Amino acid sequence: MLVLSRKPGQSILIGDNIEIQIIEVQGDQIRIGISAPRDISIVRKELIDEVRQTNREAVVDNSRISLEFLGKVLKK
Repeated sequence: MLVLSRKPGQSILIGDNIEIQIIEVQGDQIRIGISAPRDISIVRKELIDEVRQTNREAVVDNSRISLEFLGKVLKK
């Protein structure tokens, strides 16, 4: 992992077409601006993590339901 220090107004370039600019620093929060081509998806990591966790829980819940259903069918 590359760790950089930046001040408001300074930027970081990723490749030729992605720029991350530090907009503002207030206490423990940093506002950033990201310029990238429209075909580059930009999503907050915590949202992706939440969706993944929800999907994992849904798979586990569906597995339990399927096993319960299978058990009932086999008893008949």
